[in-house]
Amino acid sequence: MSWLWTKFYDKIMRDAEQKCLGEWRAALLGNVSNVVLEIGCGTGTNLDYYPDSVNQLILVEPDKHMRRKLQEKIAVKPERAIKVLDCSADSIPLADASCDVIVSTLVLCSVPDQAKVLAEMYRLLRPEGKFIFIEHMAANTNPQRLKWQRRLEPFWKRMTCGCCLMRQTEEAILKAGFVFEDITRQSMRGVPAIARPSIKGVAFKAALAS
Repeated sequence: MSWLWTKFYDKIMRDAEQKCLGEWRAALLGNVSNVVLEIGCGTGTNLDYYPDSVNQLILVEPDKHMRRKLQEKIAVKPERAIKVLDCSADSIPLADASCDVIVSTLVLCSVPDQAKVLAEMYRLLRPEGKFIFIEHMAANTNPQRLKWQRRLEPFWKRMTCGCCLMRQTEEAILKAGFVFEDITRQSMRGVPAIARPSIKGVAFKAALAS
């Protein structure tokens, strides 16, 4: 299903990008700088939102079909220093505390081991760095929607290459040792109702909480 999902991904997400995601990306990524790592970058939707203050952009994408489309978009941006890594987000060949910003947008729903990926993000982020996220998750405040998420998740995962509807992503970020500088819980418009409950924001390492 990977090649088919990749072929239609940008078209499937176009309505959501126009209704909310484009605005969310612009607000969260507009001021990032220095060394930026993005995990699960897919077809490269975030590329247009990174400012010139980014000195080095490191993109992690393990899927070869997604990576092919990503490289096509990178090819028209020769002025930017971009490095693409073909690896899993839970084992990235970079040194500890080597990234100023780590970005995850609609990724933590589909990684096989969310806790391991978040632990890797914590390892790679510098003490003064930022973890920026946009993620959909379980509808904890809507029992009826949560029930439908539970019913439909097996089918949904097969159709979307492993995307999970029931992830407790907000709790997982905290368990990994991050604290929220800013978090917004809202509905992602332009997608099926079962995938709308979302969080977006910025987190730091817990060591900075004091």
